[in-house]
This record gives sequence, C-alpha cells and structure tokens, in this order.
Amino acid sequence: MAGCRAEAGLAKWSFPNAFVGNMCAKTLNNTRPETNSASGGTNYSAPDLTRQPPRSPRTRLGGFVHLPRMIDKARATVCGTNGEFTYGCPMDQRFFAFAGIKASEFMRQVKAGKGDGELLVWVMKHLRPQRTEPEILAWSAWYEQRAPSAVEGRGFFNDVHKKNAPNREDIVTWFDWLELDDFVSFGGKP
Repeated sequence: MAGCRAEAGLAKWSFPNAFVGNMCAKTLNNTRPETNSASGGTNYSAPDLTRQPPRSPRTRLGGFVHLPRMIDKARATVCGTNGEFTYGCPMDQRFFAFAGIKASEFMRQVKAGKGDGELLVWVMKHLRPQRTEPEILAWSAWYEQRAPSAVEGRGFFNDVHKKNAPNREDIVTWFDWLELDDFVSFGGKP
C-alpha cells in the first residue's frame, strides 16, 4: 500500500471526547464494521479502511473531487480504523489550500458527527476566498488530471505503478494511480 498512507512527518490525531465513543461504538464492537449500516452495506459514518479503501478521489461532493475520500479518511481516523491511510496527507493539503480551510478545523466538524451534506455546507460557508461554482469545477478538473511533476514524485509514482500493474499504460494521473493502488492493495488483480 502506498499513496496518502502513513506518510512520514504528519501529525497523529487523538480525539478524547464523548462523540468519538458514540460514533465508533457500533463499529468498533462489531466484528464486521463495514456491515453496520441498516442495509448491511458499507458504513460510511465510520468506514473501516483496514478492510476497504476510502471512496475514489474522483467521487465528487458539491463539485469538489477528493472531498468524499478525505471525509472517509477523517472519519476512520477518528475511530482508529484508518489503517495505513493518513488524514491530512499531501493530497488532502491540496484541497485545504484551495479551500482556505485548516485540516484541524475540518476535523472538528467530522468529530461533531456531521454527514456529507452538512460537511459540504460547512466547507462552502468557510471557503477562503469564497469560490464560485466554475472555480470549483475548474479546480476539480485540474486536480483530477494532475500527474506527478517533480522527479522524486515521478519516481515514486513509477515504482508503485511498476509493482502494481507494469503492463497498464493508462495509469497517468495521481487519481489513476490511487485507484489502482486501492484496488490492488485490497486484493484486486490488475
């Protein structure tokens, strides 16, 4: 596993409040946390990223790519089920830089138990500077097509690409790479 997982130098989070216990209680006491939802499917309120990857970076919320993935990582971090995924990694930081929001401020909202829609409302209210829909869509299009540019980033990208799927020529962007890495890391065969 690679990508935004267990990256060196990133702060560890600890959340000693009553909400964390309430949000995570069912998940942490169940032997199959991903089946805690009423429908028996994935529990998006507290995903277990040791058993499944977060949502695709291409999944959009309010026009923002990566936001749903970051929400999954934040919720899992609160519950201690983030596995090797790191909330606040460099890809998350690109979102925070565009939004003008601090990772710690966003995490407080996650800890408060807000749903995806409520988190989006909070993000839109706290954007600095305020962004228009076309600006959000343009940023998302740029981010979705972003490829490694620095030599070190390109080397890391290529090393993992070679390990995961050496014959795949369609892995060009970071999002392509993340989706491939998530798939292979959780048992998929490229």
